[in-house]
Amino acid sequence: MDHPHNESPVNPLPPVVVALFLVMAGIEAAFSLAARGLVGGREAVGWRTNAMETYGFSGTVFDWMVQTGQWPVEHLIRFLAYPFVHVSFTHALFALVILLAMGKIVTEAMGNLAFLTIFAVSSAVGALAWGVILDDPRLLIGGYPPIYGLIGAFTYLLWVKLGQTGAPQVRAFSLIGFLLLIQLVFGVLFGAGTDWLADIAGFVAGFFLSILLVPGGWAKLRGYLRRD
Repeated sequence: MDHPHNESPVNPLPPVVVALFLVMAGIEAAFSLAARGLVGGREAVGWRTNAMETYGFSGTVFDWMVQTGQWPVEHLIRFLAYPFVHVSFTHALFALVILLAMGKIVTEAMGNLAFLTIFAVSSAVGALAWGVILDDPRLLIGGYPPIYGLIGAFTYLLWVKLGQTGAPQVRAFSLIGFLLLIQLVFGVLFGAGTDWLADIAGFVAGFFLSILLVPGGWAKLRGYLRRD
């Protein structure tokens, strides 16, 4: 048994969370350094813009795919690629901070595969909802829909825990309520965008996916359905 004085004062992050963080942070670092002319030369100044156009989720492109029945890979990849491209360093910074916090909780509770599944599915569901419900010509960019999916998973875990202790389970939704309130305030002050719809869709996807992905969740759901 390790002596308490030999234990690390920092609770280590799961490797899969660190890996995803490094990929997203590395991409943002390249864009930020290129914009300042520190890497890549003159052509690198347009890296961010080119990436946004190539990998940002486009409702216009999605409508074209639905209408024509053509689903080229270079456009399908947008469903999963847009979270890795951000508008600015600050836009990326907040996403990365929440990724570390939520990713650690979700991975330790559900496992690596569940974490990656929630991130990927929430990303795709957020983009799909945004493309189907809205007719916005702008690009959907940034890691917030899948990160809201992780918040949805965290909310489910807290919801279950509160239920086990007999506490009001509605308290589990305090975080998402607070975040949506902040978005509303910023929208009123600086103009509301439409990204919030993709964020909510990601949250819902993460919450309901967790019912199946949490250890023993499928068995509990099956038992519940049989009782009904």
